[in-house]
Amino acid sequence: MEIIKFEDFIKNEMRIGRIVSAEKVEGSPKLLKLEVDFGPVTTKVLPIEENKVAEVSENTETVQDAPVAEPAREIRQIISGIAKSYEPEFLVGKEALFIVNLEPREIMGLMSNGMILCATVDGLPVILQPEKEVAPGTQIK
Repeated sequence: MEIIKFEDFIKNEMRIGRIVSAEKVEGSPKLLKLEVDFGPVTTKVLPIEENKVAEVSENTETVQDAPVAEPAREIRQIISGIAKSYEPEFLVGKEALFIVNLEPREIMGLMSNGMILCATVDGLPVILQPEKEVAPGTQIK
């Protein structure tokens, strides 16, 4: 085991992601292509009591509620060697831990923009998941 400095460890940006789609990679018995939601694109989230804003009409006595547009989501493609442990449909909607600041890498012609964290049990990968629901994009510390 190689010992690394704490300063090197904290360079890893780990976040919770929610898998929104998963499919087998053609030509590979081990790879799955995941589309993962890492929450709103903006890093700062402000609390909102309701998903509405007040809109004032020409008659200042009338206030109408108007829906607020949903913020853009950060969706990343991640290629992972977990197909021998998981069927794609089982993973959809699951939350897991990911490293998100790895240099993008091409795997079997597909770009991977992160890495899912797994343990190895009996030679097979087991994804690491939070014990209760955590918002996508939450940073792991």
